[in-house]
Amino acid sequence: MLMAHPAVLPGLVDRYWALSVLDASEGDSPVRKEIEAVERALCVATGTTDVHAALIAARHHLPGTGTLDDSVLAAGAGREPA
Repeated sequence: MLMAHPAVLPGLVDRYWALSVLDASEGDSPVRKEIEAVERALCVATGTTDVHAALIAARHHLPGTGTLDDSVLAAGAGREPA
């Protein structure tokens, strides 16, 4: 599978989060159109079909993310309360 160059992924992820903060619920807003374009780019770059899966895949390919990174798991999942 082709993967985006590691230098591309941080920019796409940052752009997605910035746009999601500005996202208006209106379907025809320029922000909505741009966020959809970024979502498509993330999916293509990571070989996924869902933006949430794309964000997880991108996070695991970002520089500094180790293979044992469990940051996508729910906090405290599977642990006994302290």
